[in-house]
Amino acid sequence: MLVLAVIGLLVGIAVPRFSRAMDYIEIEAATAEIIAAHQRARMMAVARGQVLTLDIDSSQLRIAHPSGTIPLWVQRGPAGSGVRLSGPTRRFTFSPTGITLGLSNASLLLARGVSVRTVVFSRLGRVRVLR
Repeated sequence: MLVLAVIGLLVGIAVPRFSRAMDYIEIEAATAEIIAAHQRARMMAVARGQVLTLDIDSSQLRIAHPSGTIPLWVQRGPAGSGVRLSGPTRRFTFSPTGITLGLSNASLLLARGVSVRTVVFSRLGRVRVLR
């Protein structure tokens, strides 16, 4: 009985810490995937010399031509790993020079459990992560 009580106590201490660690790992991975998609879309627009869009949704990340229905690149979004993305679908439109058209700064709020990250994109392509 004493051994079972000790095991129960250790599990009760370890599970919340493990849960917080998993939240941290998943939110960091989702943040890195969104930043990588932003950089990929920007570089693809410059390399192709075309205007391209990046749609960031909770279910998928998608790069396509502004009027095209067939995506050039698709990846699952943060919801696939349990990370919440607040707000509607965000669309970034990249010019052939790599500058984002139509907006100044954009922010995305990602959350899972107690972990929260805000990703801020500048019009010139700089990305900051606020913790």
